[in-house]
Amino acid sequence: MRIIPSVLVLTLVIFLGPGLLHVFAADDDGVALGILYDTSGSMKEPVPDSHGSSSPKYVIANRAVLAIVKQIQAFTASGTADAPHKVDVGLFIFDKDGAKEVVKLAPFDAGAIQNWATNFTNPTGGTPLGNSLRTVARAVLTSPMPRKHIIVITDGENTVGPGPATVMPEISRAADKKQSAVFVHFIAFDVDAKAFNSVKKQGASVASAADETQLNSQLDFILQNQILLEKPSKTK
Repeated sequence: MRIIPSVLVLTLVIFLGPGLLHVFAADDDGVALGILYDTSGSMKEPVPDSHGSSSPKYVIANRAVLAIVKQIQAFTASGTADAPHKVDVGLFIFDKDGAKEVVKLAPFDAGAIQNWATNFTNPTGGTPLGNSLRTVARAVLTSPMPRKHIIVITDGENTVGPGPATVMPEISRAADKKQSAVFVHFIAFDVDAKAFNSVKKQGASVASAADETQLNSQLDFILQNQILLEKPSKTK
């Protein structure tokens, strides 16, 4: 997506040595993160889990959301009184032809997110990716945090309403009006990442995960290298 001149386009990133990571930490400005969780019916289907067996995708995704909470907790705890690590976080799920905000985008509330992810058990319905992405972007753009990101965990292509590639230019225009930018990170969970080539061409990052281990690895990499640690990216 188009971004303001002071920020480089984030696409694919490479690992840097641990000693370099702290240089790019967003210590003094804050991060807004919207998490869009695919709760469509297909998330009941099993995939390999990290225990050598298989589990429904929503169970694995629930655990992944809990892992995200732990990473953000560690990040905020590592700040200081002079340089706090400020993070606004909201959790969104599919609801009919759009998205529902199950945890309001606001200063990070670990307990609220943990409570939802621990108790969610009923994926159902279609995949309104475009409409949902629009909803999450609107919420993220209301945050005073200058660095704005959306993580999309989905196991399928859009099936309800406009596709995400149709909505992304609209999000870019809305961000431009606020002299801001929204970075979108898709994780194709148990679906061919090529299905998201259209959003990748518009600047979104797209990663693939076929099982629980890969999902956790991709989320860890995105959080540590693109969101919580704002560092420039390079193409492999």
